Order: sequence, then structure tokens, then C-alpha cells
Amino acid sequence: MDTSFHYLLMANQALIHKGLLSSLKDTGLSLGQPKILDYLKDHDGSNQKEIAQGCHIEAASLTSVLGRMEERGMIERKMLNGNRRSLYVFLTEKGKKMQTAVERGFSSLEEKAFADISEEEQKLFMDTFIKIYENLKRDL
Repeated sequence: MDTSFHYLLMANQALIHKGLLSSLKDTGLSLGQPKILDYLKDHDGSNQKEIAQGCHIEAASLTSVLGRMEERGMIERKMLNGNRRSLYVFLTEKGKKMQTAVERGFSSLEEKAFADISEEEQKLFMDTFIKIYENLKRDL
């Protein structure tokens, strides 16, 4: 097995996607939707630009994902304060239920990922991983 950083990062990402979609197969959620539901949990009422930035998704891709989510009744888009240029995205009751399922799926995956790893090792890993994220984000 290749043990380079980039290989392990991509392999772990693929395993997380596969595991999450497997745990959510009965919900009918598609690949980009769990990330958006997870973001809206803490940022309900965000505009599309904020969601795109927060989820690291291109605006054009986000528009189509949100359209499918709206068709399925998970979100609703509203104008606020008469501002017609920006639509704000809110979770519906159905969306909140889906978000709870996503949260359970992520929690289960994190438990598996950190099994047999001490709290101290987990904290050190997360501190380092955040630094890596900040380093990579700096030039984008």
C-alpha cells in the first residue's frame, strides 16, 4: 500500500464517502447533499455563496444540488428583506430529519476512524490536520 500523504488522504476520503452513502442508502441522498445538510445544521439561512464557500463546492454545482434538494422538500429558498438578488437557504422539517441521519452517519464513521486511538492522539491528529488545512487554504 502506498503510504504517501496524498494517497492516504484520497483513500480515506473515498472510504468516508462510501461509508456515509452506505449508511444513508435508505434516504436517497446523493453525493453532495450530506455535506450541504451538515453545513446548514449550523448555518441555516445562508445564501448560496456562503454555502459554496463553506462546502468547497463550485457555485454552478451547488445550484443544481440545491435544486434537487428543493424538489425533494429538504430545503426552501427565500428572499429576505426584499433583496431579490440573493436567495437564502433554509432546512425544512424533512431536511432537518435528513440532517439528523447525516449526523448519525458521520458520528458512526468517526467512531470507526478513531477506534483504538487515545483521546490525546486524536487531539494531536486534529490539531495537525487543522494546520494542514490552513496551510493548503492559504494560497487558494
